Amino acid sequence: MYPDIHGEKILILDFGSQYSQLIARRVRESRVYCEIHPFDLGMEGIRRFNPRGIILSGGPQSVYHQGSPSVAEELFELGIPILGICYGMQLMIRHFGGEVVAAGKREYGHAEIAAKGRPGPLFDGFFIEGKNSVWMSHGDHVERVPERFEVVACSENAPVCAIQNLERRQYGVQFHPEVVHTLQGELFIDNFVRQVCGCSGRWTPGSIIEDAVARIRAQVGDEPVVLGLSGGVDSSVTAALLHKAIGRQLTCVFVDTGLLRLGEGDQVMATFAENLGVRVIRVDAEERFLAALKGVTDPERKRKVIGGLFIRIFEEEAARLGDIRWLGQGTIYPDVIESASGRTGKAHTIKSHHNVGGLPEQMRLKLVEPLRELFKDEVRTIGEELGLPHHLVYRHPFPGPGLGVRILGEIKKEYADILRHADAIYIDELRRTGYYDRISQAFAVFLPVKSVGVMGDGRTYEYVIALRAVETKDFMTAEWYPLPCDILGRIGNRIINEVRGVNRVVYDVSSKPPATIEWE
Repeated sequence: MYPDIHGEKILILDFGSQYSQLIARRVRESRVYCEIHPFDLGMEGIRRFNPRGIILSGGPQSVYHQGSPSVAEELFELGIPILGICYGMQLMIRHFGGEVVAAGKREYGHAEIAAKGRPGPLFDGFFIEGKNSVWMSHGDHVERVPERFEVVACSENAPVCAIQNLERRQYGVQFHPEVVHTLQGELFIDNFVRQVCGCSGRWTPGSIIEDAVARIRAQVGDEPVVLGLSGGVDSSVTAALLHKAIGRQLTCVFVDTGLLRLGEGDQVMATFAENLGVRVIRVDAEERFLAALKGVTDPERKRKVIGGLFIRIFEEEAARLGDIRWLGQGTIYPDVIESASGRTGKAHTIKSHHNVGGLPEQMRLKLVEPLRELFKDEVRTIGEELGLPHHLVYRHPFPGPGLGVRILGEIKKEYADILRHADAIYIDELRRTGYYDRISQAFAVFLPVKSVGVMGDGRTYEYVIALRAVETKDFMTAEWYPLPCDILGRIGNRIINEVRGVNRVVYDVSSKPPATIEWE
Protein backbone atom coordinates (compact mmCIF):
# COMPACT_ATOMS: atom_id res chain seq x y z
CA MET A 1 0.00 0.00 0.00
CA TYR A 2 1.57 3.26 -1.15
CA PRO A 3 1.36 6.47 0.93
CA ASP A 4 -0.74 9.44 -0.18
CA ILE A 5 1.47 10.97 -2.87
CA HIS A 6 -0.31 14.32 -2.54
CA GLY A 7 0.00 14.40 1.26
CA GLU A 8 3.24 16.42 0.99
CA LYS A 9 2.97 19.38 -1.36
CA ILE A 10 5.04 22.40 -2.31
CA LEU A 11 3.29 25.43 -3.79
CA ILE A 12 5.14 27.51 -6.41
CA LEU A 13 3.72 31.00 -6.94
CA ASP A 14 4.67 32.24 -10.40
CA PHE A 15 5.55 35.91 -10.96
CA GLY A 16 6.22 35.44 -14.67
CA SER A 17 9.62 33.77 -14.54
CA GLN A 18 10.83 31.82 -17.56
CA TYR A 19 12.25 29.33 -15.04
CA SER A 20 9.11 28.47 -13.03
CA GLN A 21 8.76 25.01 -14.58
CA LEU A 22 12.40 24.35 -13.75
CA ILE A 23 11.67 25.03 -10.08
CA ALA A 24 8.88 22.48 -10.23
CA ARG A 25 11.13 19.93 -11.94
CA ARG A 26 13.75 20.25 -9.19
CA VAL A 27 11.11 19.77 -6.49
CA ARG A 28 9.79 16.66 -8.28
CA GLU A 29 13.34 15.32 -8.55
CA SER A 30 13.36 15.35 -4.75
CA ARG A 31 10.29 13.07 -4.97
CA VAL A 32 7.91 15.67 -3.63
CA TYR A 33 4.71 16.75 -5.37
CA CYS A 34 4.32 20.41 -6.33
CA GLU A 35 2.15 22.65 -8.44
CA ILE A 36 2.65 26.03 -10.14
CA HIS A 37 -0.05 28.64 -9.60
CA PRO A 38 -0.22 32.36 -10.49
CA PHE A 39 1.01 34.82 -7.85
CA ASP A 40 -2.56 36.07 -7.24
CA LEU A 41 -3.92 32.67 -6.22
CA GLY A 42 -5.33 34.20 -3.04
CA MET A 43 -5.20 33.08 0.58
CA GLU A 44 -8.27 30.87 0.33
CA GLY A 45 -6.71 28.93 -2.53
CA ILE A 46 -3.38 28.68 -0.72
CA ARG A 47 -5.00 27.33 2.44
CA ARG A 48 -7.05 24.87 0.40
CA PHE A 49 -3.87 23.64 -1.30
CA ASN A 50 -2.33 23.15 2.18
CA PRO A 51 1.36 23.23 1.20
CA ARG A 52 4.29 22.11 3.36
CA GLY A 53 6.23 25.04 1.92
CA ILE A 54 5.96 27.86 -0.62
CA ILE A 55 8.42 28.99 -3.29
CA LEU A 56 8.07 32.49 -4.77
CA SER A 57 9.50 32.51 -8.29
CA GLY A 58 11.50 35.18 -10.08
CA GLY A 59 9.88 37.61 -12.49
CA PRO A 60 10.66 40.32 -15.05
CA GLN A 61 9.38 43.33 -13.07
CA SER A 62 10.78 45.46 -10.22
CA VAL A 63 9.12 45.25 -6.80
CA TYR A 64 9.31 49.05 -6.28
CA HIS A 65 7.25 49.88 -9.41
CA GLN A 66 3.61 50.76 -8.93
CA GLY A 67 1.34 47.87 -9.87
CA SER A 68 4.09 45.25 -9.75
CA PRO A 69 2.93 41.72 -8.80
CA SER A 70 2.56 41.04 -5.10
CA VAL A 71 0.92 38.66 -2.61
CA ALA A 72 -1.33 39.06 0.40
CA GLU A 73 0.59 40.07 3.53
CA GLU A 74 -0.94 37.10 5.37
CA LEU A 75 1.17 34.79 3.20
CA PHE A 76 4.26 35.52 5.27
CA GLU A 77 2.36 34.83 8.50
CA LEU A 78 1.21 31.28 7.67
CA GLY A 79 3.97 29.75 9.77
CA ILE A 80 5.26 27.49 6.97
CA PRO A 81 8.64 27.68 5.21
CA ILE A 82 8.96 30.18 2.36
CA LEU A 83 11.74 30.44 -0.22
CA GLY A 84 11.92 33.57 -2.41
CA ILE A 85 13.96 33.35 -5.61
CA CYS A 86 15.16 36.61 -7.24
CA TYR A 87 11.96 38.70 -7.51
CA GLY A 88 10.49 36.48 -4.77
CA MET A 89 13.33 37.37 -2.41
CA GLN A 90 12.97 41.08 -3.16
CA LEU A 91 9.25 40.86 -2.49
CA MET A 92 9.95 39.26 0.89
CA ILE A 93 12.48 41.97 1.74
CA ARG A 94 10.03 44.76 0.88
CA HIS A 95 7.30 43.10 2.94
CA PHE A 96 9.48 43.04 6.07
CA GLY A 97 10.66 46.64 5.73
CA GLY A 98 13.85 46.24 3.74
CA GLU A 99 14.76 48.21 0.63
CA VAL A 100 15.30 47.16 -2.99
CA VAL A 101 16.77 49.56 -5.56
CA ALA A 102 17.98 49.55 -9.15
CA ALA A 103 21.47 48.09 -9.27
CA GLY A 104 24.37 50.23 -10.37
CA LYS A 105 25.73 47.18 -12.16
CA ARG A 106 23.39 44.44 -13.30
CA GLU A 107 24.24 40.74 -13.05
CA TYR A 108 23.34 38.30 -15.81
CA GLY A 109 24.96 34.91 -16.22
CA HIS A 110 27.56 33.16 -14.11
CA ALA A 111 28.65 34.74 -10.84
CA GLU A 112 30.71 33.57 -7.90
CA ILE A 113 29.17 34.03 -4.47
CA ALA A 114 30.83 33.79 -1.08
CA ALA A 115 29.27 32.51 2.15
CA LYS A 116 28.76 34.94 5.04
CA GLY A 117 27.82 34.30 8.64
CA ARG A 118 26.22 30.99 9.62
CA PRO A 119 24.43 29.29 6.71
CA GLY A 120 21.35 27.42 7.96
CA PRO A 121 19.92 24.05 6.83
CA LEU A 122 18.94 25.39 3.40
CA PHE A 123 22.63 25.87 2.56
CA ASP A 124 23.86 22.57 4.01
CA GLY A 125 26.54 21.31 1.58
CA PHE A 126 25.83 24.11 -0.90
CA PHE A 127 29.07 26.04 -0.46
CA ILE A 128 32.40 24.45 -1.33
CA GLU A 129 35.22 26.04 0.63
CA GLY A 130 32.91 28.96 1.31
CA LYS A 131 32.09 29.67 -2.36
CA ASN A 132 29.86 28.58 -5.21
CA SER A 133 29.21 29.38 -8.88
CA VAL A 134 25.59 30.42 -9.52
CA TRP A 135 23.38 31.84 -12.26
CA MET A 136 22.26 35.44 -11.86
CA SER A 137 19.57 37.34 -13.78
CA HIS A 138 18.73 40.64 -12.11
CA GLY A 139 18.92 44.41 -12.52
CA ASP A 140 17.92 45.29 -8.92
CA HIS A 141 19.66 44.63 -5.62
CA VAL A 142 18.95 44.77 -1.90
CA GLU A 143 19.99 48.07 -0.35
CA ARG A 144 18.81 47.32 3.20
CA VAL A 145 18.09 43.95 4.83
CA PRO A 146 15.01 43.74 7.13
CA GLU A 147 15.40 43.25 10.86
CA ARG A 148 15.83 39.65 12.04
CA PHE A 149 17.10 38.58 8.62
CA GLU A 150 20.77 37.83 8.19
CA VAL A 151 22.89 37.86 5.04
CA VAL A 152 24.13 34.41 4.07
CA ALA A 153 25.98 35.15 0.81
CA CYS A 154 27.27 38.00 -1.33
CA SER A 155 28.92 38.52 -4.72
CA GLU A 156 31.19 41.17 -6.16
CA ASN A 157 28.25 43.09 -7.62
CA ALA A 158 25.54 42.20 -5.10
CA PRO A 159 26.23 42.64 -1.39
CA VAL A 160 23.11 40.58 -0.59
CA CYS A 161 22.79 37.32 -2.55
CA ALA A 162 21.04 35.24 0.10
CA ILE A 163 19.16 35.94 3.32
CA GLN A 164 17.52 33.87 6.03
CA ASN A 165 15.32 34.14 9.09
CA LEU A 166 15.83 30.81 10.81
CA GLU A 167 13.12 31.44 13.41
CA ARG A 168 10.47 32.01 10.74
CA ARG A 169 12.02 29.47 8.30
CA GLN A 170 11.98 32.11 5.58
CA TYR A 171 14.76 32.34 3.01
CA GLY A 172 15.61 34.38 -0.05
CA VAL A 173 18.23 34.06 -2.79
CA GLN A 174 19.11 36.49 -5.57
CA PHE A 175 20.45 33.71 -7.82
CA HIS A 176 18.53 30.93 -9.58
CA PRO A 177 19.16 27.52 -7.96
CA GLU A 178 16.72 25.84 -10.36
CA VAL A 179 18.88 26.21 -13.50
CA VAL A 180 21.64 23.75 -14.36
CA HIS A 181 24.22 26.56 -14.42
CA THR A 182 24.04 26.88 -10.61
CA LEU A 183 26.32 24.28 -9.05
CA GLN A 184 24.63 22.20 -6.35
CA GLY A 185 21.27 23.69 -7.40
CA GLU A 186 19.49 20.34 -7.09
CA LEU A 187 20.92 19.92 -3.58
CA PHE A 188 19.72 23.40 -2.65
CA ILE A 189 16.12 22.68 -3.69
CA ASP A 190 16.30 19.26 -2.03
CA ASN A 191 17.45 20.92 1.21
CA PHE A 192 14.41 23.19 1.10
CA VAL A 193 11.77 20.53 0.52
CA ARG A 194 13.37 17.82 2.69
CA GLN A 195 15.25 19.53 5.54
CA VAL A 196 13.39 22.83 5.84
CA CYS A 197 9.86 21.67 4.91
CA GLY A 198 10.22 18.17 6.35
CA CYS A 199 8.94 16.24 3.31
CA SER A 200 9.85 12.55 3.18
CA GLY A 201 9.62 11.97 -0.58
CA ARG A 202 6.45 10.09 -1.52
CA TRP A 203 6.44 10.99 -5.21
CA THR A 204 7.95 7.78 -6.65
CA PRO A 205 7.20 5.92 -9.92
CA GLY A 206 5.54 3.02 -8.14
CA SER A 207 3.35 5.25 -6.00
CA ILE A 208 2.41 7.44 -8.99
CA ILE A 209 1.23 4.38 -10.93
CA GLU A 210 -0.67 2.97 -7.96
CA ASP A 211 -2.37 6.31 -7.35
CA ALA A 212 -3.24 6.76 -11.05
CA VAL A 213 -4.71 3.25 -11.31
CA ALA A 214 -6.88 3.83 -8.23
CA ARG A 215 -8.10 7.21 -9.53
CA ILE A 216 -8.88 5.85 -13.01
CA ARG A 217 -10.95 3.02 -11.53
CA ALA A 218 -12.77 5.41 -9.20
CA GLN A 219 -13.45 7.85 -12.05
CA VAL A 220 -14.79 5.51 -14.74
CA GLY A 221 -16.05 2.55 -12.71
CA ASP A 222 -16.94 -0.30 -15.04
CA GLU A 223 -17.69 1.96 -18.01
CA PRO A 224 -15.74 1.72 -21.29
CA VAL A 225 -13.10 4.30 -22.28
CA VAL A 226 -11.89 5.33 -25.72
CA LEU A 227 -8.34 6.69 -26.11
CA GLY A 228 -6.86 8.63 -28.99
CA LEU A 229 -3.59 6.81 -29.63
CA SER A 230 -0.99 8.77 -31.62
CA GLY A 231 2.02 6.53 -31.05
CA GLY A 232 3.88 9.30 -29.23
CA VAL A 233 5.28 8.87 -25.73
CA ASP A 234 2.41 10.56 -23.88
CA SER A 235 -0.47 8.72 -25.53
CA SER A 236 1.44 5.42 -25.42
CA VAL A 237 2.06 5.65 -21.68
CA THR A 238 -1.57 6.73 -21.19
CA ALA A 239 -2.68 3.61 -23.08
CA ALA A 240 -0.47 1.34 -20.96
CA LEU A 241 -1.67 2.97 -17.73
CA LEU A 242 -5.36 2.75 -18.70
CA HIS A 243 -4.89 -0.86 -19.82
CA LYS A 244 -3.35 -1.71 -16.44
CA ALA A 245 -6.25 -0.02 -14.63
CA ILE A 246 -9.27 -1.19 -16.63
CA GLY A 247 -8.06 -3.81 -19.11
CA ARG A 248 -10.66 -4.68 -21.77
CA GLN A 249 -12.76 -1.63 -20.90
CA LEU A 250 -10.24 0.35 -22.98
CA THR A 251 -10.46 0.76 -26.73
CA CYS A 252 -7.77 2.80 -28.47
CA VAL A 253 -8.57 4.73 -31.62
CA PHE A 254 -5.53 5.32 -33.79
CA VAL A 255 -6.24 8.09 -36.28
CA ASP A 256 -4.03 8.12 -39.35
CA THR A 257 -4.16 11.83 -40.10
CA GLY A 258 -1.81 11.75 -43.06
CA LEU A 259 0.50 13.87 -40.90
CA LEU A 260 2.39 11.00 -39.26
CA ARG A 261 5.97 9.86 -39.67
CA LEU A 262 6.90 7.23 -42.28
CA GLY A 263 5.51 3.79 -41.38
CA GLU A 264 4.20 5.03 -38.05
CA GLY A 265 0.72 3.56 -38.42
CA ASP A 266 1.99 0.01 -38.85
CA GLN A 267 4.44 0.44 -35.95
CA VAL A 268 1.71 1.61 -33.59
CA MET A 269 -0.59 -1.28 -34.49
CA ALA A 270 2.21 -3.81 -34.07
CA THR A 271 3.31 -2.45 -30.68
CA PHE A 272 -0.08 -2.16 -29.03
CA ALA A 273 -2.47 -4.53 -30.73
CA GLU A 274 -0.07 -7.40 -31.41
CA ASN A 275 2.47 -7.18 -28.55
CA LEU A 276 0.64 -5.59 -25.62
CA GLY A 277 -2.83 -6.98 -26.21
CA VAL A 278 -4.49 -3.55 -26.26
CA ARG A 279 -7.59 -3.24 -28.42
CA VAL A 280 -6.85 -0.72 -31.21
CA ILE A 281 -9.11 0.53 -34.01
CA ARG A 282 -7.34 2.18 -36.95
CA VAL A 283 -9.11 5.05 -38.74
CA ASP A 284 -7.84 6.35 -42.09
CA ALA A 285 -8.68 10.06 -41.96
CA GLU A 286 -6.02 11.61 -44.20
CA GLU A 287 -8.52 13.05 -46.69
CA ARG A 288 -10.63 14.61 -43.91
CA PHE A 289 -7.66 16.32 -42.30
CA LEU A 290 -6.23 17.63 -45.55
CA ALA A 291 -9.64 18.97 -46.54
CA ALA A 292 -10.14 20.67 -43.16
CA LEU A 293 -6.67 22.24 -43.37
CA LYS A 294 -6.95 23.50 -46.94
CA GLY A 295 -6.00 27.18 -47.06
CA VAL A 296 -5.10 27.30 -43.33
CA THR A 297 -1.67 28.87 -42.77
CA ASP A 298 -1.72 30.29 -39.23
CA PRO A 299 0.07 27.90 -36.80
CA GLU A 300 -2.42 28.38 -33.95
CA ARG A 301 -5.34 27.88 -36.30
CA LYS A 302 -3.78 24.69 -37.68
CA ARG A 303 -3.40 23.28 -34.16
CA LYS A 304 -7.01 24.04 -33.31
CA VAL A 305 -8.35 22.59 -36.58
CA ILE A 306 -6.38 19.38 -36.06
CA GLY A 307 -7.36 19.14 -32.38
CA GLY A 308 -11.03 19.76 -33.10
CA LEU A 309 -11.15 17.13 -35.86
CA PHE A 310 -9.40 14.62 -33.60
CA ILE A 311 -12.17 15.03 -31.05
CA ARG A 312 -14.93 14.71 -33.66
CA ILE A 313 -13.43 11.48 -34.95
CA PHE A 314 -13.09 10.12 -31.42
CA GLU A 315 -16.74 10.90 -30.77
CA GLU A 316 -17.79 9.24 -34.02
CA GLU A 317 -15.85 6.09 -33.20
CA ALA A 318 -17.17 6.12 -29.63
CA ALA A 319 -20.71 6.32 -30.99
CA ARG A 320 -20.05 3.30 -33.22
CA LEU A 321 -18.69 1.37 -30.26
CA GLY A 322 -21.85 1.98 -28.26
CA ASP A 323 -22.57 3.95 -25.12
CA ILE A 324 -19.09 5.35 -24.36
CA ARG A 325 -18.80 8.51 -22.28
CA TRP A 326 -15.07 8.61 -21.45
CA LEU A 327 -12.20 9.88 -23.58
CA GLY A 328 -8.62 9.18 -22.48
CA GLN A 329 -5.96 11.76 -23.33
CA GLY A 330 -2.20 12.03 -22.91
CA THR A 331 -2.27 15.56 -21.48
CA ILE A 332 0.85 16.26 -19.38
CA TYR A 333 1.57 19.02 -16.89
CA PRO A 334 3.46 21.43 -19.21
CA ASP A 335 0.44 21.30 -21.58
CA VAL A 336 -1.80 22.38 -18.72
CA ILE A 337 0.52 25.16 -17.54
CA GLU A 338 1.16 26.69 -20.97
CA SER A 339 -2.46 26.56 -22.09
CA ALA A 340 -3.68 27.93 -18.76
CA SER A 341 -1.22 30.82 -19.09
CA GLY A 342 -2.70 31.66 -22.46
CA ARG A 343 -6.24 31.70 -21.06
CA THR A 344 -5.51 33.70 -17.91
CA GLY A 345 -3.16 36.22 -19.51
CA LYS A 346 -0.51 35.64 -16.81
CA ALA A 347 2.02 34.81 -19.51
CA HIS A 348 2.34 34.88 -23.28
CA THR A 349 0.91 31.85 -25.07
CA ILE A 350 3.83 29.98 -26.61
CA LYS A 351 1.47 27.50 -28.27
CA SER A 352 -1.85 25.85 -27.64
CA HIS A 353 -2.00 22.07 -27.38
CA HIS A 354 -4.60 19.90 -29.05
CA ASN A 355 -4.90 18.07 -25.73
CA VAL A 356 -6.12 21.12 -23.83
CA GLY A 357 -6.24 24.04 -26.25
CA GLY A 358 -8.08 22.54 -29.20
CA LEU A 359 -11.07 20.97 -27.48
CA PRO A 360 -14.51 22.22 -28.47
CA GLU A 361 -16.46 23.94 -25.70
CA GLN A 362 -19.35 21.48 -26.10
CA MET A 363 -18.04 17.92 -26.03
CA ARG A 364 -20.08 14.81 -25.31
CA LEU A 365 -17.19 12.74 -23.97
CA LYS A 366 -15.74 13.32 -20.51
CA LEU A 367 -11.96 13.36 -20.17
CA VAL A 368 -9.69 10.88 -18.40
CA GLU A 369 -6.17 12.38 -18.16
CA PRO A 370 -3.99 10.21 -15.91
CA LEU A 371 -0.73 12.00 -16.87
CA ARG A 372 -2.06 15.48 -16.24
CA GLU A 373 0.21 16.03 -13.20
CA LEU A 374 3.41 14.68 -14.79
CA PHE A 375 6.38 16.19 -16.58
CA LYS A 376 7.79 14.46 -19.67
CA ASP A 377 10.67 12.71 -17.91
CA GLU A 378 8.26 11.42 -15.24
CA VAL A 379 6.04 10.06 -18.02
CA ARG A 380 9.00 8.19 -19.50
CA THR A 381 10.00 6.76 -16.13
CA ILE A 382 6.57 5.31 -15.41
CA GLY A 383 6.32 4.11 -19.03
CA GLU A 384 9.31 1.86 -18.48
CA GLU A 385 7.91 0.85 -15.09
CA LEU A 386 4.75 -0.26 -16.94
CA GLY A 387 6.80 -2.42 -19.30
CA LEU A 388 6.79 -0.35 -22.48
CA PRO A 389 9.87 -0.90 -24.69
CA HIS A 390 12.74 1.51 -24.18
CA HIS A 391 12.85 2.59 -27.83
CA LEU A 392 9.20 3.67 -27.66
CA VAL A 393 9.40 5.45 -24.30
CA TYR A 394 12.54 7.38 -25.27
CA ARG A 395 11.47 8.40 -28.76
CA HIS A 396 12.05 12.05 -29.43
CA PRO A 397 8.96 14.19 -28.75
CA PHE A 398 6.47 14.42 -31.59
CA PRO A 399 3.84 17.18 -31.52
CA GLY A 400 0.18 16.25 -31.22
CA PRO A 401 -0.65 17.92 -34.59
CA GLY A 402 2.12 15.83 -36.16
CA LEU A 403 3.79 17.05 -39.32
CA GLY A 404 1.08 19.71 -39.53
CA VAL A 405 3.25 22.07 -37.47
CA ARG A 406 6.47 21.04 -39.25
CA ILE A 407 5.11 22.12 -42.61
CA LEU A 408 5.26 25.90 -42.69
CA GLY A 409 2.21 27.58 -44.18
CA GLU A 410 -0.54 25.58 -45.89
CA ILE A 411 -0.51 21.79 -45.59
CA LYS A 412 -0.69 19.71 -48.77
CA LYS A 413 -0.30 15.96 -49.29
CA GLU A 414 2.70 16.57 -51.55
CA TYR A 415 4.42 18.51 -48.76
CA ALA A 416 3.64 15.87 -46.13
CA ASP A 417 4.98 13.05 -48.33
CA ILE A 418 8.21 14.94 -49.00
CA LEU A 419 8.68 15.78 -45.33
CA ARG A 420 8.02 12.29 -43.94
CA HIS A 421 10.59 10.77 -46.30
CA ALA A 422 13.20 13.42 -45.50
CA ASP A 423 12.56 13.05 -41.77
CA ALA A 424 12.89 9.25 -41.99
CA ILE A 425 16.30 9.58 -43.66
CA TYR A 426 17.44 12.08 -41.03
CA ILE A 427 16.39 9.88 -38.09
CA ASP A 428 17.79 6.75 -39.76
CA GLU A 429 21.22 8.36 -40.06
CA LEU A 430 21.11 9.62 -36.45
CA ARG A 431 20.30 6.12 -35.20
CA ARG A 432 22.89 4.49 -37.44
CA THR A 433 25.68 6.81 -36.24
CA GLY A 434 24.68 6.63 -32.55
CA TYR A 435 23.65 10.28 -32.27
CA TYR A 436 19.92 9.72 -31.79
CA ASP A 437 20.20 8.98 -28.06
CA ARG A 438 22.62 11.87 -27.50
CA ILE A 439 20.13 14.38 -28.93
CA SER A 440 17.01 15.42 -27.02
CA GLN A 441 14.92 16.12 -30.12
CA ALA A 442 15.62 16.02 -33.86
CA PHE A 443 13.31 16.47 -36.82
CA ALA A 444 12.99 17.85 -40.34
CA VAL A 445 10.91 20.88 -41.38
CA PHE A 446 9.36 21.54 -44.79
CA LEU A 447 9.82 25.10 -46.05
CA PRO A 448 7.28 26.15 -48.70
CA VAL A 449 9.86 28.04 -50.71
CA LYS A 450 11.78 26.95 -53.77
CA SER A 451 15.42 27.53 -54.54
CA VAL A 452 17.49 27.14 -57.69
CA GLY A 453 19.67 24.07 -58.02
CA VAL A 454 21.51 21.99 -60.59
CA MET A 455 21.10 18.23 -61.01
CA GLY A 456 23.07 16.61 -63.79
CA ASP A 457 22.94 19.00 -66.71
CA GLY A 458 19.59 20.47 -65.74
CA ARG A 459 18.48 23.44 -63.70
CA THR A 460 16.05 22.66 -60.86
CA TYR A 461 13.66 24.77 -58.86
CA GLU A 462 12.63 22.74 -55.84
CA TYR A 463 11.80 22.84 -52.12
CA VAL A 464 13.99 23.31 -49.05
CA ILE A 465 14.21 21.02 -46.01
CA ALA A 466 15.52 22.37 -42.69
CA LEU A 467 17.02 20.04 -40.08
CA ARG A 468 16.66 20.71 -36.37
CA ALA A 469 18.49 19.02 -33.46
CA VAL A 470 18.64 20.26 -29.88
CA GLU A 471 19.94 19.14 -26.51
CA THR A 472 18.03 20.08 -23.39
CA LYS A 473 17.32 18.78 -19.91
CA ASP A 474 13.82 20.17 -19.49
CA PHE A 475 12.68 21.54 -22.92
CA MET A 476 12.18 24.98 -21.37
CA THR A 477 15.57 26.06 -22.72
CA ALA A 478 17.58 24.27 -25.42
CA GLU A 479 20.84 24.53 -27.32
CA TRP A 480 21.26 23.48 -30.95
CA TYR A 481 23.24 20.27 -31.26
CA PRO A 482 26.62 20.50 -33.09
CA LEU A 483 26.37 17.49 -35.39
CA PRO A 484 29.66 16.71 -37.17
CA CYS A 485 29.90 18.14 -40.66
CA ASP A 486 30.50 14.77 -42.32
CA ILE A 487 27.27 13.38 -40.83
CA LEU A 488 25.32 16.48 -41.82
CA GLY A 489 26.78 16.20 -45.31
CA ARG A 490 25.72 12.57 -45.65
CA ILE A 491 22.19 13.33 -44.38
CA GLY A 492 21.85 16.25 -46.79
CA ASN A 493 23.11 14.22 -49.74
CA ARG A 494 20.74 11.35 -49.01
CA ILE A 495 17.72 13.65 -48.71
CA ILE A 496 18.50 15.47 -51.97
CA ASN A 497 19.25 12.22 -53.82
CA GLU A 498 16.38 10.14 -52.44
CA VAL A 499 13.52 12.60 -51.92
CA ARG A 500 12.04 13.89 -55.16
CA GLY A 501 11.19 17.60 -54.95
CA VAL A 502 14.08 18.71 -52.68
CA ASN A 503 17.30 20.32 -53.87
CA ARG A 504 18.52 22.10 -50.75
CA VAL A 505 18.98 21.12 -47.07
CA VAL A 506 19.84 23.62 -44.30
CA TYR A 507 20.68 23.17 -40.60
CA ASP A 508 19.05 25.23 -37.83
CA VAL A 509 21.58 26.70 -35.37
CA SER A 510 19.07 28.62 -33.21
CA SER A 511 18.78 28.11 -29.46
CA LYS A 512 15.69 28.40 -27.24
CA PRO A 513 15.29 31.23 -26.40
CA PRO A 514 15.12 33.25 -28.61
CA ALA A 515 13.72 30.58 -30.96
CA THR A 516 11.38 27.76 -29.95
CA ILE A 517 12.24 24.11 -30.51
CA GLU A 518 9.46 23.52 -33.03
CA TRP A 519 9.20 25.95 -35.93
CA GLU A 520 5.45 26.49 -35.53
